[in-house]
Amino acid sequence: MLKASGELVKKLKKQKRENDFLLFLDNQKIINDAIAQGAKPLLALATDESLFPNINCEKYITTSSVIEDLADVKTPRGVVVMLKYTQDIVFCPKKTFLVLDKLQDPGNVGTLIRSGLAAGAECVFLLDSVKVTNPKVIRSSAGAVFNIPVFSLTEKEFVDFSAKHNLNLIKTDMQGVNIFDFKPTGNEGIVVGNEGNGVSEQISKLCNTKVTIPMQKGIESLNAAISGSIILFEITSKL
Repeated sequence: MLKASGELVKKLKKQKRENDFLLFLDNQKIINDAIAQGAKPLLALATDESLFPNINCEKYITTSSVIEDLADVKTPRGVVVMLKYTQDIVFCPKKTFLVLDKLQDPGNVGTLIRSGLAAGAECVFLLDSVKVTNPKVIRSSAGAVFNIPVFSLTEKEFVDFSAKHNLNLIKTDMQGVNIFDFKPTGNEGIVVGNEGNGVSEQISKLCNTKVTIPMQKGIESLNAAISGSIILFEITSKL
């Protein structure tokens, strides 16, 4: 079994900082999900040979401190696998989907991707949002990022894409239709806006409908992940 040299470790740390399409994972289930959906394992490092997952790639023995430096959790399991992530090819959805507009909290993004998978959404669009390869996004999604198509686009790219395909978009608004009275057609794109600023002006112009979640007095809004999940599940439950 090969031992990881100092030069290799230095190179890996540099790649982790600079390459957004490299994943450093230590969870076996998430590693398996990633590989099943096309992520390519490049190499694995472990503190003991018995910890290596059963995958085909170069394998190196290293120290606990190296694993801690490369893993994205505080208490790694003694192994980390580097994989190359490839984004799905963008397609026009025909069923319910999510649009996350400039969301910056990886916990919110991961939770919404997980809700999208659970509710049967067809795909998720990330518009100038935190990257899908962010380790906190992957963890908070419980690996759902590898089981539902996720497209990372700029706002302009999405505006052009929406115009080309005439997407049916809805957003949450205080003056919208009560979501529990809303009758979906089955091809809605549910837009969830930025945690502080809401849905941008450009994306708002694309929305055909506004919906609202009725709340008790004294509460103006809900967390982005919670409100987006409520709307998503309410819509898909009626289809």
